[in-house]
Amino acid sequence: QVQLVESGGGLVQAGGSLRLSCAASGSTFLLNTMGWYRQAPGKQRELVATMTNGGTTNYADSVKGRFTVSRDNVKGTKTVTLQMNSLKPEDTALYYCNANHPARTYWGQGTQVTVSS
Repeated sequence: QVQLVESGGGLVQAGGSLRLSCAASGSTFLLNTMGWYRQAPGKQRELVATMTNGGTTNYADSVKGRFTVSRDNVKGTKTVTLQMNSLKPEDTALYYCNANHPARTYWGQGTQVTVSS
């Protein structure tokens, strides 16, 4: 089992920045791609940004140039971070951490990001 714990959401004005972090614990040895998805009210969950173990990144077109995904492995704890700059009201959503394991996909509980205009 893998547990994902997110932190860093909140309320920010348009043009501001937020940093989301997600720490994976448990059976993390076989985790490969990790990243972030988001879901706005009335919309489907969508990919925001992901990074493979080899460092290959994938970004939604809407966040390219504004968001940066990164990963770290400190003392066996794998983390994935999303630096969000130049935030827009349309970035408002519940952001979910995502981690892929050969057996299944894991999701965090979600952290709310609200961008006011």
